Amino acid sequence: MAYGLARRELKPRVPLRHGEGDRSHLTSLEGLAALSLDALSSVAYGPEAIVLVLIVAGTGALTATLPVTLVIAALLAVLVVSYGQVIAVHPDGGGAYAVAKKDLGPRISLLAAASLVVDYVLTVTVSLAAGAASLASAFPSLTPYLLEICLIGLGLLTAVNLRGVAESARVLMLPTVLFVVSILGIVVLGLLRGHPLATVGTAQPVHATEALGLVLLLKAFSSGCSALTGVEAIANGVPAFREPRVKRAQRTELMLGGLLGLMLIGLAVLIQRDDVVPRGGVTVLAQLTAGSYGTGWAYYATNLIVTAVLLFAANTSFGGLPVLMSLLAKDHRLPHLFALRTERPVYRWGVVALALLAALLLIAVNADTHRMLPLFAIGVFIGFTISQTGLVRHWAKERPPGWLRRAVLNGFGAVLTSVACVVLLASKFIEGAWVVVLAIPLLMLLFARIQRYYAEVARELGLGEIPPPVRVTSDSLVIVPVGEVSKLAQHALTAARALGSAEVVAVAVHGNQERAQALKASWDTWNPGVRLDVVDSPRRSLVEPVVDYVQRAAAGGRQIVVLIPEVEPRHRRYQILQNQRGLLLAAALRARTDVVVCVVPYRLSI
Repeated sequence: MAYGLARRELKPRVPLRHGEGDRSHLTSLEGLAALSLDALSSVAYGPEAIVLVLIVAGTGALTATLPVTLVIAALLAVLVVSYGQVIAVHPDGGGAYAVAKKDLGPRISLLAAASLVVDYVLTVTVSLAAGAASLASAFPSLTPYLLEICLIGLGLLTAVNLRGVAESARVLMLPTVLFVVSILGIVVLGLLRGHPLATVGTAQPVHATEALGLVLLLKAFSSGCSALTGVEAIANGVPAFREPRVKRAQRTELMLGGLLGLMLIGLAVLIQRDDVVPRGGVTVLAQLTAGSYGTGWAYYATNLIVTAVLLFAANTSFGGLPVLMSLLAKDHRLPHLFALRTERPVYRWGVVALALLAALLLIAVNADTHRMLPLFAIGVFIGFTISQTGLVRHWAKERPPGWLRRAVLNGFGAVLTSVACVVLLASKFIEGAWVVVLAIPLLMLLFARIQRYYAEVARELGLGEIPPPVRVTSDSLVIVPVGEVSKLAQHALTAARALGSAEVVAVAVHGNQERAQALKASWDTWNPGVRLDVVDSPRRSLVEPVVDYVQRAAAGGRQIVVLIPEVEPRHRRYQILQNQRGLLLAAALRARTDVVVCVVPYRLSI
């Protein structure tokens, strides 16, 4: 080649920056801190939710606390095993969405995605609001500022996650350890003491208004299942783990299941043994804390730790939702910018979107936990049921060794989670669950409309079709970044040849060898008369490899023109649906090279 470039040299080795490389990903313990705090912290309100339902049948009904908790723990075991299978079958993350897309069809996958988005946003808001309320219980002067406290906590979590999930995991390691030790300490000391060391709160009269029957037990079970929210986050965030990602994620899921089950059962044993009933001004967990630690410094320290962990539990959504949104973007169901990662391995647009949605919801309900609780957990139980059902279909289709045993296990889990979901919807509908019933279909409609738009764009660009031959008109030297063979590529190469260059080179960046070979085959079939150089990018980055390629081409002092094709829809409201890679590349080239950068628009009719 005239300017000394060889194809074998076009494998750029971009220096790693802060946050890149395997060290920026999670170990199993870091994954437990970053992706499991939502589930672990649910022991602060899950057992209490069971007690609040059973107490309407009188104090004698509290004897059902442990049996209900054991059923929930059995469901937890089923979910842990199931999500371990989801991790192995879908190592790219996505959880229920990935399962539904593969095994249950596009409509069910839209339902799974919408329910998970709702649940992730509610996880952030409920965790922040509950943490702020707990803090205000210890310091009553903060009560008028609950919303401000929530927004400050949300801002801190957003800033930490924009730095990268590994950094946030390291920040959360200490509070996670302190929380687990504190709760296990409550269980162990409480069992050793034989009776409560102290009592806190004010006594309240108990009036039995219902009989202890199947309906009440189902309500207690469904309310207590709020302790299972967050179990799916590890399966959604598998790409955040270090290699071997599948084994690390599965190990983290097992650790989560073991710790959460142990804490739930231990607290239930204490509640049943000591006849713990709701008391004024304190939570059930606070009563158990006083019973085990007394009312000294350990009592206040434990309550502050619980407050902090409830605040940090929102971090689970920051680890899971951006990954889910990136998968939706790759499936053309969200704007493509949600699939973009910046120089750190962080889906920043997903982090920012989650922060904005959570802030809007907190402002709308004035950080009132009780207004959000009826909405909570319904979305995740829909996801539970879909993932279990999808795995049943997967095992029946693939039929690997032991498939029947796995299918029966997943089918049993699907029945339990669907029952819990129906009971939750029926019992909480008037209290606010109707909002979720309305929001999920609206999200499904949004995803479908975005997907339809991208399908129309693909047809107009001629993606997957062989475009007309390129017109050769001049002799200018131009580098044209291309993504695939399409009308867009034909338009760009025609414009490049019109500049009068003696040579035009097309450059494509791919991190997948199969896709790279497919592109070369399509290029050879099309045969536009322009050489195609494919640059390998293992980290799937576009900007750095192209900039490196251009810098190599310009190293001899030759004048280089980079012509970047850019799709422009006719209506400005669709602009956000286009990926912004062209603009990012143009900005990087202008900042780091002296080449001429041209953007050629391809105007759509929609």
